[in-house]
Amino acid sequence: QYVTEIDRLDIHFIHQRSPHPDALPLIMTHGWPGSIAEFQKVIAPLTDPTAHGGRAEDAFHVVCPSLPGYGFSGKPAATGWGVERIARAWDELMVRLGYPGYGAQGGDWGSAVTTQIGRNVGHCIAIHLNMPMGRPPAGTTEFTAEEQSALAALKHYQDHDSAYAKQQSTRPQTIGYGLVDSPVAQLAWIVEKFWSWTDHDGNVESALTRDEMLDDVMIYWATASGASSARLYWESYRSIDFSPVEVPSAISVFPREIFRTSRRWAEGRFSDLRHFNELDEGGHFAAFERPAEFVDEVRAGFRSMR
Repeated sequence: QYVTEIDRLDIHFIHQRSPHPDALPLIMTHGWPGSIAEFQKVIAPLTDPTAHGGRAEDAFHVVCPSLPGYGFSGKPAATGWGVERIARAWDELMVRLGYPGYGAQGGDWGSAVTTQIGRNVGHCIAIHLNMPMGRPPAGTTEFTAEEQSALAALKHYQDHDSAYAKQQSTRPQTIGYGLVDSPVAQLAWIVEKFWSWTDHDGNVESALTRDEMLDDVMIYWATASGASSARLYWESYRSIDFSPVEVPSAISVFPREIFRTSRRWAEGRFSDLRHFNELDEGGHFAAFERPAEFVDEVRAGFRSMR
């Protein structure tokens, strides 16, 4: 683990190099209420596939940064650290680490950042997303069963599951006082989302263990990141960019994801879609919940894009 300064802000990151010299550099970005803890079970299989049932040609050099305002990264003291600026910072980080060409992966806010990295004229050669932001083309009146299910899930989110986003995108500082003052408040604010967004049978502990959830919560609590992490919603939640993406792309759709997209919707935005797969199990925190399936998808996704 390391800390470097980019654009006058400390950025914390994990950097795990592969023993395979031809490995593809890969930057993986978490979201909210996630953290680098989400990736703890997938870094070893991605960096050393031959030790975990994989092939040497699927190896990655893995970089996992903490978003600005999250965990052990610095807390921005002024506005401006939105998705676009983070994407530029991540590109600078990868070049600084000696990777002039690399892949990018992400879900949640990490999906938005990764998409922006791919959209920028930078050094990224391909992207993989496990929460792609797609939507039906204007004027669409007929939908497949899968698309109808995705639209129903989106309506449920908007009607019953998005109060946190409204609060954090309009008044992040207000909720922030409670989150940095009370460990119970911080715990509830995050664990409720683990319960709501993971794929389980009614008991969240069938998807993630208590220790795994507490690892993530403690990263927020120990670093007093309740308010600073929420500010990313203030910066970017109301300005998600749905413009086209031309870089080679791979998409994995998990069934309990918050926002799901169909292949048709994805192809309307990602013009060079190399891999699209809908899985049978898993939710929003794919690497955390289903590490084996996640690793398989990342390997398969980048296989045609190296």
